[in-house]
Amino acid sequence: MRIKQIDGYNALCEAKGVERNASLLVMSPDQVRVGDIVMIHLGQVMSKMTEQEAQQAWELYDEILEQQENDSS
Repeated sequence: MRIKQIDGYNALCEAKGVERNASLLVMSPDQVRVGDIVMIHLGQVMSKMTEQEAQQAWELYDEILEQQENDSS
């Protein structure tokens, strides 16, 4: 997700039109900034990602969702 706003130890993040609030307790606010792409797990910002890493992750995620849809049909 891309960080849209940082308020203390909270970040408002967005991906594919969905917004989520995430905690910056694992990665302190001085390690990330607005515009960075981050990996979020269980509501925590876990790491920064490059544009390429994020694109690859989304492609894989989309493949998994497509396979699940095909399996349930």
